[in-house]
Amino acid sequence: MTQALPVKLKVKINALSELRLVKRAIEAQAKVQAALAAAQAVKQRQLTSDKDLFTRAAGVVNPIADKRKALLKKEQAKPHPIQRQRDEEAVLRESLSDEFDATTLLNTDADLSYTRPGIGPDVVRKLRLGHWTIQAEVDLHGLRIEQARDALGRFIREAQKKGLRCVRVVHGKGLGSPGKTPVLKTRVLSWLVQKNEVLAYVQAKPAQGGAGALVVLLQPG
Repeated sequence: MTQALPVKLKVKINALSELRLVKRAIEAQAKVQAALAAAQAVKQRQLTSDKDLFTRAAGVVNPIADKRKALLKKEQAKPHPIQRQRDEEAVLRESLSDEFDATTLLNTDADLSYTRPGIGPDVVRKLRLGHWTIQAEVDLHGLRIEQARDALGRFIREAQKKGLRCVRVVHGKGLGSPGKTPVLKTRVLSWLVQKNEVLAYVQAKPAQGGAGALVVLLQPG
């Protein structure tokens, strides 16, 4: 009995010693974790402090737009100028009156030539001789009066804009009209006299239409 006592005491002493070691290890680990947490907190406070310092120094910062991207506006379809065309056609109709009497302005010759006041008689002679080359023509033969008036006004205007000097206007001889009266021819003679673009006109040569056409000299464009 007296010999077993030292053995039990030794076991107890060893157990206490190991317990102290475990406790010390736990305390050491806790210190390490506390130190790491403290260091992390210090680092976070430093980052926050640096960010606040930059914000106070720089003020409000807006992001810079990426200049590599082009902002393209969608191209809208251009409106078709229908109303403007109608207005221009109305002006043409109003500017060429059917009530205008051109007979007093025509030269007293068999071909019913015309020259604007201030234009010398040599212009008519040159027109008859083909001094100016015919550059374009419009055929009004077979059109109604309103259609012919619009077509003639548009033709003269466009020809003058293009810089054409000499054109031919075909109005027909009126052989298909009631009573074979050249109604359209008379209207065309009157309309051309009213156009400021027209300097002179003569009846065309037989090869160019004869009594059914006119050779017209226009103002320079």
